Amino acid sequence: MHKILDELAMKRATARIANEIIERNKGLDDVVLIGIVTRGEFFARRLQEKMKQIEGVHVPVYTLDPSFFRDDRRDEAFLPMEFMGKIDGKRVVLVDDVLYTGRTVRAAMDALMVKDRPKLVELVGLVDRGHRELPIRGDFIGKNVPTAQSEKIIVHFKESDGEDAVYVEG
Repeated sequence: MHKILDELAMKRATARIANEIIERNKGLDDVVLIGIVTRGEFFARRLQEKMKQIEGVHVPVYTLDPSFFRDDRRDEAFLPMEFMGKIDGKRVVLVDDVLYTGRTVRAAMDALMVKDRPKLVELVGLVDRGHRELPIRGDFIGKNVPTAQSEKIIVHFKESDGEDAVYVEG
C-alpha cells in the first residue's frame, strides 16, 4: 500500500472544500450535507465542523444508504433508509469518500428524489479515482488520483480505522 494523503493533507483538503462550498453557495443558507454511508458520513461531519469554524453556522448533516437504489447490486429485501430532515428546496451537498464509477452517486440521487425535491445537488469526493461508467462529475474534490482498474483506494478515518490516511493498493 502506498499512502497518498496523510492526516495533514486530509485536513487541508477538508478546509479547502468547506471554503469552496461556502463560496459557491454564497454562504450556507439552505445548505444540507448528506453523507453516503459509511465514510461519506465521517467526511460530511468533518466538513460540517470546518464550516462552523469558518462561518459560525451549524449545517445539518444527514446520512444516506443508497444500496436499495443501486442498479448493479439491488437487494429486494433491503428497504430504503429514511433520513431525517427536510431537503425540499435545499442546496444538498452529497458527500462520499471515493468517487469511482458513479453508480453509488446515481443511486444516492435517486434516493434523494424519492425523499424530496432539492433546489440543487452538489457532489463532494475526498478522492476522485476516475473510471466513470455514468456521466457524473464531482463539484468539490480533495484529490484526483488516476488509478488502474486493478487498484483500490482505501480511506481511513480515525472514527472507524484509528488513523486519517488515504492509500492506493494494488
